[in-house]
Amino acid sequence: MPAKSEFGRGFIVNLMLLSRHFGLPSEKAFFGAADHLNEFTVPEQFRGTEIEELVGRLRKMVIWHQPGTLDKEDAADVRRLLNRIAVALDKELGIKDPDTGKYD
Repeated sequence: MPAKSEFGRGFIVNLMLLSRHFGLPSEKAFFGAADHLNEFTVPEQFRGTEIEELVGRLRKMVIWHQPGTLDKEDAADVRRLLNRIAVALDKELGIKDPDTGKYD
């Protein structure tokens, strides 16, 4: 059995943990968020898909962010990207018209 992960291991688990960060006020959202990328794994069935491309963008946005600089704008961009990943996942799972809702 692998050692217990410190910051989460998996795909959906880590998306959920990242989403928690970006549910915080923008000035707090990025602190510790990159830790959840350590064992964030794109499942084999999503390799070469839009999901993998969006996850790559998510990684860059979280890692390259400089806390205290454009926190509000960058956090909003990450939230939109997390929504796009969720919609792309639903589409891959066969949901014909996924939608994050009016108050995403």
